[in-house]
Formats: sequence, structure tokens, C-alpha cells
Amino acid sequence: MIVYEATKEIFINDVINNQIAGRIEQLYRLRVGQNVNPREKEAWKNSMMYMNNVLNDVSIPNNSGIAIEFKIPYTSKRIDFIITGRDKQGRNIAIIVELKQWTEAEIVEGQDGIVRTFTGGAMREVAHPSYQAWSYAAYIEDFNENVQRDNVKLLPCAYLHNYENVEPKTILSDKYKDYIEKAPVFISGDALKLREFIKKYVTEGDDKETLYLIENGKIKPSKSLQDCIAGMVKQNKEFILLDNQKVVYETAMEMAKKSNEDGKKRCLIVKGGPGTGKTVLAINLLSDLTNKPYEMVCHYVTKNAAPRAVFKAKLKGTEKISKIDNMFKGSGIYTEAKKDDVGVILADEAHRLNAKSGMFKNQGENQIKEIINAAKFSVFFIDETQRIDIYDIGSIAEIEKYLDEFGIVGEERKILELESQFRCNGSDGYLAWLDDVLEIRQTANNDGFDIDYDIQIMDNPNDVKDKIFELNKINNKARLLAGYCWNWIKEGKNDTKVHDIVIPEYNFEMSWNLGSSSTWAIDPESVNEVGCIHTSQGLEFDYAGVIIGKDLRYENGKIITDFTERASTDNSLKGIKKMYKENPEKALKLADEIIKNTYRTLMTRGQKGCYIYCEDKQLAEYLKTRINRYNEIIYSIDEDNEKYTVMIAEDEEEYKYEREK
Repeated sequence: MIVYEATKEIFINDVINNQIAGRIEQLYRLRVGQNVNPREKEAWKNSMMYMNNVLNDVSIPNNSGIAIEFKIPYTSKRIDFIITGRDKQGRNIAIIVELKQWTEAEIVEGQDGIVRTFTGGAMREVAHPSYQAWSYAAYIEDFNENVQRDNVKLLPCAYLHNYENVEPKTILSDKYKDYIEKAPVFISGDALKLREFIKKYVTEGDDKETLYLIENGKIKPSKSLQDCIAGMVKQNKEFILLDNQKVVYETAMEMAKKSNEDGKKRCLIVKGGPGTGKTVLAINLLSDLTNKPYEMVCHYVTKNAAPRAVFKAKLKGTEKISKIDNMFKGSGIYTEAKKDDVGVILADEAHRLNAKSGMFKNQGENQIKEIINAAKFSVFFIDETQRIDIYDIGSIAEIEKYLDEFGIVGEERKILELESQFRCNGSDGYLAWLDDVLEIRQTANNDGFDIDYDIQIMDNPNDVKDKIFELNKINNKARLLAGYCWNWIKEGKNDTKVHDIVIPEYNFEMSWNLGSSSTWAIDPESVNEVGCIHTSQGLEFDYAGVIIGKDLRYENGKIITDFTERASTDNSLKGIKKMYKENPEKALKLADEIIKNTYRTLMTRGQKGCYIYCEDKQLAEYLKTRINRYNEIIYSIDEDNEKYTVMIAEDEEEYKYEREK
């Protein structure tokens, strides 16, 4: 998706007439469905004046294409500026320009491609602009078939128009030479150099044809972690790390190396919502730290066995079984571990960690404490909104409590955040909207989300089933999921003919996932079964069909959770009835959190779409209303005056912009 697109001539006119920022804002609200931060609008106004000065040369064709705010497929990332045309050989050219308002930067030693600068109100470590521009181009090349067929040549660069040419030349340091060679960086006073760079490649205009190729090129299916893990363990770069993913990776590598050298305990806490790449980072770190040149003892740890079972199944035949088993561990194995027994422990889904270990929760003291004790360097990947079990105690506060106990302070402990979305078609807006809809937290996305994610509320569970069955035929990446409101019949745990989930009014009958299958997420026949939260958390599919049980309903204008409707075989709320008798307020608050988080997690498993059936009819109507609210966009066209009038239901404001001839 491109927010603003025009020819060079029209772009320059918009800048000269002081209309460019307003036009981008209008189109952003229309196409993204979100309001614009005033600071971002001011940045557009400022940067586009500089780009106007760069492009104001007759040698750059007037019919060259211009794109502003291009959304990269399967991510929430946007490219600031693109210029398109053709070179002397007639090839389609797209020059990607990463624009920065920076005035200063510092070199970050010990990390590859990272600088420190003032952004977001503080000095922060971020990816070098050249790395950022290169990674965006590489990501597009990875997914866009038109680009892959050499129809389009992508040329990344960065333009820091406020960054003065003074010593020390941090941004231009030889430390970043490899990335600067891939994506040249231009600073204040380099407008003519950037102009020459553009003129070197764009010799003919293309009337935005190249933009059309990029935006409409067939997008390859997004990569799933479970399909790529074999290559990742062999250190193949299956996923390009973008922005704060790169920062987290480099920080973790540096801390791991330091702990290996000086023996000091260190800890990194990485917080991020669903689909922000926590597991991808964990597996990358596992591979790179385990293999040469570091060859550290490194464990990937989860409480939930399902992801580990899937990863091991995918690695079968590629590595020795003993090596695989030594890399992937459950969270309860460190109860008797000696101090610093393991070089690195990567605790994924750390919000799922428990106090006690063992089947009967009678072993050990606290899994967080035990992991910190056992590892020289520990990394906790955490999303506090994905707590789905009464025994889940993983929180940043709990981790920090034990860091204090072990004396891990100062630079030996860090907290970083992953913000970019790589699931749900890269829609940050969908996740924020979901939080608002489920009343987990109030967000600005109360009226919608990016429109390239398919979410449908269906009136019949068989329609959801049929849709998932149909989509699964493509690549075995569609699954049915449900809230835990139906008992898992003991006699039928290994028999799909025993139907646990029954909705009589629609003659809908299906079985929970078989107890004998730890690899339900990838088994070809498991589309015939319904997965629960425990078999799907930490994994992803292209499409998810979600059945919402009676534990979630809509009543008197509010989302209501009801723990009494959960199945008796569900251990995630075991003990809640006793707690309710002793402390009703505490019990209801905890149950509300767990039930809402469960459905939030289920509804974010699909990368491309989610299809939902609600047992509660009022809830179904409420969800439909919330979806339709965003879709109520009315267009009226005045052909004579060549104006579009756009009515956005969000706030009933009216926006007008001229249709370009």
C-alpha cells in the first residue's frame, strides 16, 4: 500500500503550494485508517521541502514516479520516499530514500550496524540509516515476484538533511562501511550529491509504472518460522531483521559475548506483542551463539511443549537428535541446576513461566529464579498480555525482583521493546483494535485497522470450518481453534470420532486435538481437529478459524467474561472457584484477564486472516458492528470539479482533495 503517489511534477507543485503535508495526512487517514501525529506531519513538511530541492532538476524527468509512505508487505514498516523511472538500459528503477531528522549520532561499539541518537524523546540505540534502507529493500526483494524477476532494480540510500558535516563523522564512520556501500548515506549539504545519485540511475520517466509493479506485484507467501527453522539453525539468514529487531539481536549478542568472556551474569528482557518477532530473534540467537565462532552452550526454553515439538520435528534429519535435544528445553529442568551451568538461556514466552515445576507443581522454587541462576546470560522474551493460565507468573516486575536478588544491575541488565508487527499482515492497527474491542485496554484504534487483514464474523460454525478446510488445501497452514469451553473427553483423546466440541443447533461436531500429537500445528490431518490455546500459542498459521465459547459474551454494552463456562478439564483456571469464595474481586479480575488474553492470542495466530464464530449472538453482533464501523467509508465524486469527497465514519469529518489529472 502506498499512501501518497504522484509524478515528480505533481509532487513539486504540492510542495511549492505548501500542500504536501496536508495531502499526505488526508491520504494516510483514508488508507491507513489512523490519525496522524502532529510531529509526523511536521516531519513530512520539513523533509519534503528538502526532497523537492533535490529533485528540482530538469535532468530528472517530470514523469518520474514518487511514492511517500509505502507499506512493506507482511510488516508494519513504511518506506519514507521512493523515486522511480528507467535507466539507460531501460530497466525499471526504484530509489528508496530513508529520511531522518537527526542532528547527532554516536557510534555503538561492540554491535554491528547500530548507532545511538536522540529519538522518541531520549537517546536510543537504533539501526544505522544505511542498514535500515538496505534491509527494507532486501525485504521487498524477498517477497515481491516482480522485483525478483529483475523487472525492478531497488537502490536504497539514506538522507539525513539536518545532520551537519562535522567531526567526528559518526554516521560516515568506517565502522558502517559495509552498509554504506550497500546504501549510500547523504547528510546536510549533500543535496547535490543525492541529486547526482538519482540522475545516475533515473534517466527516463515511467509515469509511475514502476510504482505499479512494486505495489501490485504478486507477493510470495509469508515465511513461517516453523518452515524456516532448519535453515536458521544452519545459520542461513531466513529472516531479515528490521529496525528494533536488529537492535535487540545486536544487544543480545554483545551481552552474551561479554558474559562468556568475564563470567559476569547478565540479563536482557525483551518485551513485545504477538507477531513482533520474539521467537524469530530467539532462534537466530540460538543458532549464532551455538555455532562457530562462539560455540556457547545455549538453550531455547519454553513452558509450552507445542512449539518445541514442532521445531524438533522440522529439524529431524538435519541435525543429530542429541544436538537438537540439547538445544530445546522445557522451563522446569533447572530446579537442581548449578550456578552458571549454561552459557545462554533464551526463555521464550516468558509470561508463561511458573513458580513451581513438575506435573503436580511441587518441584523447585521459581522458574524465573532458576533460569537466572543456571545461565551466565539469560534473555526473557515476554508479552504480559498473553498470560493465559492461573499459574503463569512471568512478568517484568517478577524478573527484575530476582535480578536484584542476584545483584545484576546497571549495564548488566537491560529492557528493550519490539514494536513492529510481522503477523496479521503487519497490522499494528489490528492488534490495537483487538485490544480495544475486547476491552483489554483503550486504544486509538477504536474504529478500525489496516484494511489488508481479512477478519469475518460468521453466523454458523460450519461456515468457519468450511472456510478453514478450503484454505488449508493451499499449503496446510489453516487451523481451527477454540476457547476451552468444552470438556476434553478422556476416552476420545486419541480418537477423532469422539466429538468433544458440539454445537447442537448447527449440527456442528468436532474433536479436540489428539492427545497423542505434539505436532498438531503441522500434521497434515490435524485440520480435522480443533486446537486449543496450549497447542497454538507460540505458533502461527496463514489463517485461523476461532470458535468463541460461552465464557465470553456481550451484555449491556460491555464485554463479559464468565469462568463458570470454562470446561472442567481446563487446568488454566484450576483453583479459581476456591479463590472466588475467598476473594471474589481478585478471582474475577484474574479470570477476566486470562479469558480475554486467551481469545486475543487465538485471534492473532493467523498471518492473513481470522474467521470467527461466537456462541453468544450479542457478541457476534457487537464484533460485526465494530468491523463495519471502520468499513463505513462513503465516496462521492464531483466529476465537473474533479473533486473527491471522502466521508470517514471515524469522526464524521469531511476531507477533500483534488483528483490528479
